[in-house]
Amino acid sequence: MTAVSIMLLAWMIEVGFGWPDWVFKRIRHPVVWIGALISVSDQRLNRVTLGHRSRYVAGACASLFILAGVTSLAIFIARLLPDTWWGWILEAAIASSLLASRSLYEHVRAVARPLQRKELDTARRAVSQIVGRTPDQMDAPEISRAGLESLAENMSDGVVAPIFWGAIFGLPGLAAYKTINTLDSMIGHRRETHAAFGGFAARLDDVANFVPARLTACLLALASARGDVFKTMFRDAGQHRSPNAGWPEAAMAGALQIRLSGPRMYGEDVTQDPWLNAACPDPAPDDMNRGLTLYVRALGLLAGLLFAFIIGERFAST
Repeated sequence: MTAVSIMLLAWMIEVGFGWPDWVFKRIRHPVVWIGALISVSDQRLNRVTLGHRSRYVAGACASLFILAGVTSLAIFIARLLPDTWWGWILEAAIASSLLASRSLYEHVRAVARPLQRKELDTARRAVSQIVGRTPDQMDAPEISRAGLESLAENMSDGVVAPIFWGAIFGLPGLAAYKTINTLDSMIGHRRETHAAFGGFAARLDDVANFVPARLTACLLALASARGDVFKTMFRDAGQHRSPNAGWPEAAMAGALQIRLSGPRMYGEDVTQDPWLNAACPDPAPDDMNRGLTLYVRALGLLAGLLFAFIIGERFAST
């Protein structure tokens, strides 16, 4: 079975079962294991007594060591499994743990439902699970913006990118990408404590997400069936502080005819980020459901592309 077929099967398993709670309680989750390695390296190597350059080098070495270790383990597992139907299913089951399409949908829906019922405190608690900004004083439009931005960005990071790299390089490619993404989420931010130590991880994540972010944006644009979404993407994506996240977020904004990004609060700091699709209004609670529908349609297109590629491979091999 080809890598593309394994990824499609893995995705079907993830959509159908997710990562069950009983499994999590017994063995946790692969990302938790990777996160533990990153946390240990951060605690031991990210020393404030070192200069910027030394901390950057230490972070780069730690990132490469963890990446090499996880990828090597994935290569070993992939080679250990037999080339039989049960070996394919087992590999797909392992790969499914590194995809997040179902959990992303559920987390965003957990924000949308109380928001529609005007239960702002519940919605704030739910949105705090998927964004890093301070939710305490968020009003309904701000919660909607945060939820839709997370949906767009994590569609790229949690679904499209892992499937993309897994389809090219199999389980090792998927594991390598997930390691890079976890490194970025844990140490790749711009806070003073990690600006140097996590600088390499952040740049590595930018490279790994360059193509998937733009692919995600195109899927959202095509799923919307609005021709002007591409115009919004190309006009506004570059204004985002992230070189990649702006693409799916701009596509989401254009598809729903709302504005996203803009000022937001992290702790006591307020960022003055520019708006994406600035001429449109803030999203309303109902727009979160529209965003989830768009998300499902876009992923349907991705599944169709994978299936078409598999069919093409079979015709090419005959």
